Amino acid sequence: MASASDVFRVELPGGTIVISPAGDIESLSADLLAEAAEMMTELIETHESPMLVIDLSNVPSCSSVFMSFLLRCHKSVKSRSGEMVLCRTSRMLRELLSLTRLDTVWAVYETRAEAIAAVDG
Repeated sequence: MASASDVFRVELPGGTIVISPAGDIESLSADLLAEAAEMMTELIETHESPMLVIDLSNVPSCSSVFMSFLLRCHKSVKSRSGEMVLCRTSRMLRELLSLTRLDTVWAVYETRAEAIAAVDG
């Protein structure tokens, strides 16, 4: 059985937290995404003012359960006065973010480097 650490790759370049889904997000159970959100919340809470980049290059589209995961990460980052941005989103995902107006909540960058530079400011 897969665990959250099997499904999400976490990197810490220069102190910025970069999370990359490593598999098919659509096939993940709500329980596994809840476990992943808890894991990310714990990681975020170890940083005084966390800067979080979520690389969505392996996510062509997403369910409401994954959106809930993103919102939980966002809430955790904001509670610690940090910032969360997205990068490498598919066209379909960008359209979904626009329809839900979540593109007004998170900045979306074309590349990981641009996203990291934006939060490292």
